[in-house]
Amino acid sequence: MKVLVAGSTGLAGSAIVRKFSNLGAEVVGVNSSIVDLTQRRKTFEFLQDIRPDVVIDAAAKVGGIGANDTLPVDFLSVNLQIQTNLMDASHQSGVDKFIFLGSSCIYPRECSQPIKEEYLMTGTLERTNSAYAVAKIAGIELINSYRKQYNRRWISVMPTNLYGPKDNFDLNTSHVLPALVNRFVTACETGAKVVTLWGSGKPRREFLHVDDLASALVLLLEKYDEGQHINVGTGVDIPIAQLAKLIAELAGFKGEITWDSSKPDGTPRKVLDVSRISHMGWHPQITLEQGIEEVIRDFVSNRGKGKDS
Repeated sequence: MKVLVAGSTGLAGSAIVRKFSNLGAEVVGVNSSIVDLTQRRKTFEFLQDIRPDVVIDAAAKVGGIGANDTLPVDFLSVNLQIQTNLMDASHQSGVDKFIFLGSSCIYPRECSQPIKEEYLMTGTLERTNSAYAVAKIAGIELINSYRKQYNRRWISVMPTNLYGPKDNFDLNTSHVLPALVNRFVTACETGAKVVTLWGSGKPRREFLHVDDLASALVLLLEKYDEGQHINVGTGVDIPIAQLAKLIAELAGFKGEITWDSSKPDGTPRKVLDVSRISHMGWHPQITLEQGIEEVIRDFVSNRGKGKDS
């Protein structure tokens, strides 16, 4: 089986490459240095040359609240181009199975918890990342359109907040967990006594290690063939303030944590209903504490090499 992983050097993509390679698949990784997926002709030529059996789309422009809020055109336009070009090229090349990775931000800001798959488009999106969310919703629709019009066995998977090795630790564009790792490790290194964080600390978030996501995709590739997108997560959330305290403790920071309430919190709560995939026999294996310890080691190691991510 030849598996093409788009976004192969990113957070999710690198974990997916590791998992499928370990299972003995022929894995072809794609990142922007190999082919720019926003370039339609080059994407079509690449798929025609590779002709994979499976395509897993983990390629996307991603970022935290600040980046999403200030660069909505980039997050909408670039992601639409990437996913549309990749799906259209995969169709032309006869790709049997395609997994589109979305995001839990597709769901309404004020949503019943835990969030079931059928809650999609039942309310208003979170303003700060609505452009990114709309792009991902469009991806789900295109997957279903290919299923309907061409009988493609393609599926959409909606993971919760992901974290793990090879994360983006840039404070200007990172998500909350790697940003907190950066802040607290740096505070320890510089001897800072106070770390001030965005928002109130009250929002609750759910976190899934990318290696657990990769194992879920193996199962779904084998057993899932439905138009309904499927949630993947832990089903357990944590207040951001508690997450910050945990990361501070694991990083060795013993100073004070304060909160800048003038900065946005984002969606108040976001935890997925994962009963659909749980009933298929999949459950996450990596605890949040274990995963954070690994992320801290990864950040420190990369920092030692003069890298930020």
